[in-house]
Amino acid sequence: MVKDPVCGMEVDEKSTPHVSNYKGAAFYFCSAADKTKFESNPESYLKANGESAPKEDRHGQLTGDNKKVAKWVSDELGLDEYFAEVLPDQKAAKIKEVQSRGLVVAMTGDGINDAPALVQADVGIAIGAGTDVAVETADIILVKSNPQDVVAMIKLAKATYRKMVQNLVWATGYNAIAMPLAAGVLFSFGILLSPAMGAVLMSVSTIVVAINARLLKTSGIRATLNTQN
Repeated sequence: MVKDPVCGMEVDEKSTPHVSNYKGAAFYFCSAADKTKFESNPESYLKANGESAPKEDRHGQLTGDNKKVAKWVSDELGLDEYFAEVLPDQKAAKIKEVQSRGLVVAMTGDGINDAPALVQADVGIAIGAGTDVAVETADIILVKSNPQDVVAMIKLAKATYRKMVQNLVWATGYNAIAMPLAAGVLFSFGILLSPAMGAVLMSVSTIVVAINARLLKTSGIRATLNTQN
């Protein structure tokens, strides 16, 4: 059972036909009327119930073009927001403004005017065919100069983080069991790991972690990225 965010009643999510998806999360309703009300202004109902919208990646445009052009591009690409008529010396300030919301900002740029903003951003991404200044100040360079590689880069980063967590959980759990055994915790029951067996088990742990990391190559992510230190 889940709570209807509009009327507050309990709803059986398996049987109700009234379902709405918002920012990747499913919400269930008692009636079609509640669903319609929610879809008209989901944020207000979430805030009224002390909830927040699911976190997701947001996409924006920072440009010196006029508002009409910026809005058209934003609508065409389905961006969440845009900043138009931004002067070169204002770009870094706009990045600070977005960061002040508590967001982690990654910016992609290719020109001299983008360099300060690339430095200010949490992750600066430069187009490989861009200016030397932009390339030098960025954290990551798209060597193929294909902006779509940014998507692959984000997927790769998330997949790598998942592997790190998996390996950490495995290594911690494995050693939490193996180390007490090697120390003789179960010696009174006739169970004691010899030094040789302990070394073998430690090697097995390393092999499992290495194999799990290698499975990252099966994720299907293909992008040529050059990372600068």
